[in-house]
Amino acid sequence: MTNASDLIRKHCQPCANGASPLSQKEGQELLRQLDGWNLNDKSISKTFAFQNYYQTIAFVNAIAWMTHREDHHPDMLVSYNQCRVEYSTHAVGGLSENDFICAAKVDALFKI
Repeated sequence: MTNASDLIRKHCQPCANGASPLSQKEGQELLRQLDGWNLNDKSISKTFAFQNYYQTIAFVNAIAWMTHREDHHPDMLVSYNQCRVEYSTHAVGGLSENDFICAAKVDALFKI
């Protein structure tokens, strides 16, 4: 079993054409390695709180930089002092390990 630090060291891999999403059990296993993320039907999400708009946008920009490098992009809902991040792998119609890799990296960015 991997942990969050193992996920952080990994890089997203392109999903093979016709690949299947993770099973509910596989999603639950990977979710245990993350802090405070919610497992939805076909996605994982977490809301991060900040003191002000500047901190929120700095976080959004850091996520944008990281996700560009990983080529795996979340949906984000941004307001004055919070950002909701949601990952799903559209290519498989649900969750892939890439979602959990990026979620672990987003958590690491938040801790900086």
